[in-house]
Amino acid sequence: MRRIANCLVTTSLVMVGALVAGPLHAANLDAASQVDAVTVYPDGASVTRVITLDLPAGDNTLIAKDFPMGLDPSSLRVEGEAGGRLTIGAIDARPPHPVTPANLPEIEKRIEALRDQREDLQGIITAAEARRKFAEHFAEASPVGIGEKGEARPVSEWRAAFSAVGDEVATADNAIRDATRKQRDIDREIARLEADRAAKPPSKLEVRIELASAAATKATLRVTYAVRSARWMPIYDARLDTGAKDRKPAIELVRRAEITQSTGEDWSNVALVVSTVRVARGGNAPDLNSLIVRYPQPPRPLAAGRAFDSVQQPSALMPAPAAPSMEQHLFKKAEEQEAAAEVSAFQATFKIPGRVNVSANEGAKSLRISTATITPDLAVRAVPVIDPTAFLEASFVQADDAPLLPGQVSIYRDGIFVGRSRMATAAKDETVRLGFGADDKVKIERTVVKRNEGSAGLIVTTSKTDERAFKTTVRNGHDFPIKVAIQDQLPVSENDDIVVEMLPSSTPATTTNLRDKRGVLEWAFEAKAGEVRDINFAWRMRWPKDKGVVMVPAG
Repeated sequence: MRRIANCLVTTSLVMVGALVAGPLHAANLDAASQVDAVTVYPDGASVTRVITLDLPAGDNTLIAKDFPMGLDPSSLRVEGEAGGRLTIGAIDARPPHPVTPANLPEIEKRIEALRDQREDLQGIITAAEARRKFAEHFAEASPVGIGEKGEARPVSEWRAAFSAVGDEVATADNAIRDATRKQRDIDREIARLEADRAAKPPSKLEVRIELASAAATKATLRVTYAVRSARWMPIYDARLDTGAKDRKPAIELVRRAEITQSTGEDWSNVALVVSTVRVARGGNAPDLNSLIVRYPQPPRPLAAGRAFDSVQQPSALMPAPAAPSMEQHLFKKAEEQEAAAEVSAFQATFKIPGRVNVSANEGAKSLRISTATITPDLAVRAVPVIDPTAFLEASFVQADDAPLLPGQVSIYRDGIFVGRSRMATAAKDETVRLGFGADDKVKIERTVVKRNEGSAGLIVTTSKTDERAFKTTVRNGHDFPIKVAIQDQLPVSENDDIVVEMLPSSTPATTTNLRDKRGVLEWAFEAKAGEVRDINFAWRMRWPKDKGVVMVPAG
């Protein structure tokens, strides 16, 4: 059979192109759809549902009532194919009418019968309350004269009367309790039936598609729409093998997609793709208005009636507020399936192999999308002015075409989990640095050698000074050489009257203004096995004697 595909893209309420003319009353066809493919973005998802039906000739309106309430109606698009000529017209989405239960007469009769039973029980309660009240009144008034003529009786006969009163009160109380419990059960049943009787609010959207077919045919339609309540986040596993004398270090970097969705529909047995495109940011960069600098205008006097308005409304000049074990050779290691990556000039997509299930509102689902084996450069890095701990750091150049997106990294060193870190965004050919925990065999100690605060000047004191000197000692306890990087900071002046200089006794730094951070210094070297090395660092600061200075971290 020859297949002719006719695709006419429309929005939810606007029909584009010419439709085949037909009768005023087109036939309505009920159809069921099934989620077939999903592309998940960091801030949304695109879902494709498939509808297969036998389409009669002429004009028809297909009605599918199983679409999620949270879809964006303006994003609805339809394409299809059929054995004959098929024209797709307008498509729109609307909430279906509330559904009245089919057994409404039976529900009404049951509620009426239960209410009659409740009235009967209320009659029992009323009679029992009257009986108890009479018994209580008899107990209060009658013992004085309980004889036939009202004369007093012996005390032994009073006891018989009291026992009779107690029996009557207990019988009445039991009847009241039993009837009240039955009423409570009836009230619950009536409430349930009344809920069943009420028309159910819609939980799905109804999508209508106008179709025109020259002849009866079997047709397949694919309806695509956008939803916001879905996202994926990149997460990583970084497993470092620190290597040995005969083996270079290596990092296995596993990239995963953590997918969550609360769209109101389950994605069962779907073809799943994750994409790096951020759909919520829109298509254009924001516009800028002119920025005017001028002297402030003197306030104008306001009439009494307008004074209150001026308090309520913000000034036009104010910025607007910001708009959320067995032997190893007997077994093979289980392999985890990975996605197929496709990288274009502006996005990267990862196609998950096979078919996948992602249920709504059931937490995150983690899927492996890629694995890379990397040969890193290892170094011990420390900032002893803050923390003398030596941290093992691995750096490498990002070689994949698909960028590394920001996300959490689980860090493993030689098979041991050592903590979590964050992956920074890294495009191709950018350097990535990951820390792999403390290296206890490298000892670092920073001591203050000198601290001198005083005055400087000939005869007359003209300025104040602050001179400091430090020594950092590095001990490599490994039996192999290792690269070491020590960082420290030289104060930075932003005022011509404040002068800061690094003193000649300092060990020359390998890098100044490290990664464009003013005053941050780094001493990088290779420490031999068992080597102890000292780094000297001294600076002097001078400023006018009539002023005070403070040192604060840069914002």
